[in-house]
Amino acid sequence: MNHPEEWTRRLLTDAGVREGMRVLDIGCGRGDVAFLAAQLVGTQGHVTGVDREEAPLQAGRERARELGLANVRFVQADLASPPAELGPFDAITCRRVLMYQPDAVACLRRLASLLVPGGLIVLQEHDSTAMPICQPAMPLHEQVSGWMWKTVAREGADIHMGLHLAPALVQAGFTVERVRAEATVLTPDQTHHIGMIVRAMQGRIVEKGVATVEELAAGTLDERLTTERRETNGTCLWEMVFGAWARKAV
Repeated sequence: MNHPEEWTRRLLTDAGVREGMRVLDIGCGRGDVAFLAAQLVGTQGHVTGVDREEAPLQAGRERARELGLANVRFVQADLASPPAELGPFDAITCRRVLMYQPDAVACLRRLASLLVPGGLIVLQEHDSTAMPICQPAMPLHEQVSGWMWKTVAREGADIHMGLHLAPALVQAGFTVERVRAEATVLTPDQTHHIGMIVRAMQGRIVEKGVATVEELAAGTLDERLTTERRETNGTCLWEMVFGAWARKAV
């Protein structure tokens, strides 16, 4: 199983996040991406994590203390328009946030104002297009994926944000350097934490009228998905994650 943090670390490294940079992490939550960036920029660099909710920011501060990271700070601010006094930054990182913005291009333009000339922006987004791809057919996998993506769509997100990354960046005035995608592959013996994700999403799924608690049966979901793959001896491309990096004009 590909660990999401490993994929994000490779993305940041390949994009050019390096020692000494000042980095802004948008929609930082508890700081997972911010901490990856902090390791790359080192003690000579600095990372600012921004989120609109205070609770995950406080959790991030506590994690930073536990990890002994003095080069990370967490600030409460609106994700779409963080205060200009936070910048300027050499790089901006953003994971699974742009898809929830009502106007992705406008959001990117506001973020560009916080970058130095030639500054870097690194984006990572999930995309539901054509997912999942199962061979042979796996009805339970398709049903569960449908529940998750239908919920996200009903919350107003762009469920095709991965494919929309490059056009949005260009419209916002960035020069795109690279766009790539990676799939999570499930085999009879290679699994993914789907049950955990569904349990975390359960309240949202039920609230949006997508499925009931009884239909989800989240407690046994991983076991049932694994059984389906083993009984069919099948392989499934479960989700597609896109990464892109681009530069602000000099």
